Amino acid sequence: MKAIIIDDERLARTELKKLLQDFPEVEIVDEAANAEEGIAKIESQQPDLIFLDIQMPGKTGFDMLSQLERSPQVIFTTAYDEFALKAFEVNALDYLLKPVEPKRLADAIHKLHFVESKEPRSDAGSMNNSILTENDQVFVKDGERCWFVKLSDIRLFESVGNYAKVFFSNNKPLILKSLNALEERLDEKTFFRANRKHIVNLRMIDKIEPYFNGGLLLEMKGGEKIEVSRRQTVKFKEMMSL
Repeated sequence: MKAIIIDDERLARTELKKLLQDFPEVEIVDEAANAEEGIAKIESQQPDLIFLDIQMPGKTGFDMLSQLERSPQVIFTTAYDEFALKAFEVNALDYLLKPVEPKRLADAIHKLHFVESKEPRSDAGSMNNSILTENDQVFVKDGERCWFVKLSDIRLFESVGNYAKVFFSNNKPLILKSLNALEERLDEKTFFRANRKHIVNLRMIDKIEPYFNGGLLLEMKGGEKIEVSRRQTVKFKEMMSL
């Protein structure tokens, strides 16, 4: 498993590398001292895992993650205390408080093995421009709030000007992506362009009803009602064999 350490403190990177010698399955292929360098290293090395500091000069670790199209597994290494980190709604794999304790590191690696055995992950080698599958996780940042979200957990995307509203659980953050740009990256087996304003997750549809002017009305599992345009209804019926 390839990993990159991203931390502005050289001593912290060195100490973590020493601790990781007890875990030969984790291969440290590179390191970075700031977010910009981290993005470049992730794009070139395409790691399975990153150990990421939060507070760094320039961009924070959260800012860095928001710029990635697709995130590797993330273990935070941070001086933030437990309660401060929990204020961020980030479902990262784990977080380690500095100085990193060997037992906590072992727990994080154990959790990593468990997640990897349970969830298939797409080939990181095609990270930059490939189609995102439902098993991929994306990082969503809206103001000071942050989330890791599996695409399979997203019910729909809604166009709001140059932004898109992302619907998952009880959250509806905005991301700076057009619906057309999202459509190009999403797997059409899972996500369907219902109309000019909405892309829906086909697996999150609860009800389908006939609607005005030959269209369809989809009720999503979150209760949202989305109209399928007449033109897209033809395609939808062909896809779903209705």
